[in-house]
Amino acid sequence: MNTPKYEQVASAIRDQIHAGKLRPGDQLPTTKGLIETYGVSYGSVRTALLILKAEGLIEGKQGEGVYVRDGGRQ
Repeated sequence: MNTPKYEQVASAIRDQIHAGKLRPGDQLPTTKGLIETYGVSYGSVRTALLILKAEGLIEGKQGEGVYVRDGGRQ
């Protein structure tokens, strides 16, 4: 069974946060950058970011970008 692309992206970013490669306060790449990095659609990136936001790992700052949250769950 294939894992949905949005879950693959969410897992990859989650793993980077848990491994300390992305630290609290770090900015995630742009949506366009994530699309190019993971070879997925806009919708897959958007869904992945919504999942990570719901998990409390990231937060969006209007007009600035998406960042790893301070105190994100490990």
